[in-house]
Amino acid sequence: MSRITLSCERGRSIDLDPARTALACIDFQVDFVLPEGRAARAGTDVGPLAAALLAAQRALAAARDAGLFVFFTRECYAPDLSDLNQFRRRYDTAIGSPGPLGRFLIKGEAGTEIIPALRPVVREPVIDKAGFSAFHQTRLDTVLRVRGIDTLLLAGLTTQCCVASTLRSAVDHGYACVLLQDACAAYDPADHEATLRVIYSENHNFGWVSDSLRLAEALGFASAARATP
Repeated sequence: MSRITLSCERGRSIDLDPARTALACIDFQVDFVLPEGRAARAGTDVGPLAAALLAAQRALAAARDAGLFVFFTRECYAPDLSDLNQFRRRYDTAIGSPGPLGRFLIKGEAGTEIIPALRPVVREPVIDKAGFSAFHQTRLDTVLRVRGIDTLLLAGLTTQCCVASTLRSAVDHGYACVLLQDACAAYDPADHEATLRVIYSENHNFGWVSDSLRLAEALGFASAARATP
């Protein structure tokens, strides 16, 4: 596929080479978003996160159809918490605690897995990260560079936490970034909106903001572009 132009917010656009562009699907994990997961069972309103899933599916379908490289991430830790840093060990006592689908954010537990609607297929790597950023002590940068990737499209949960942390790290590593705003979400929509404002700040210091519909249209994925949330 030849280069495409992706329309973005605030009158901007970015030219993309699909062969050098990857879709990052960040932390679409059961415990974060599904009704049977830990967050929902604890009384957290997962509605704002669930509302982003259809757009994420649209972006994923369009990316796969166009042959973009796709990868997934999971925030997860060793059963003995040996890879949990001291700050989070002290202040984030939820990690490793019992939940309805196993210990929270522990490798191998059902609640830590990626939701079925966005499950990876063969040749789509899953990057396990003991932290917020997908670049934190992982092989992600190598995975991308050996494929010649220079641009990331980001979808995932939650916008202000693992998505923003990955975006910032990606920019520091030299990647151009586009956040797909309808395919990302936070439990508090105000956090989502605040993150978008930060991306726009100082002449778009952190990249561009677009959405799954514009991506689908740019990639020529007509059926996805016609879908409605």
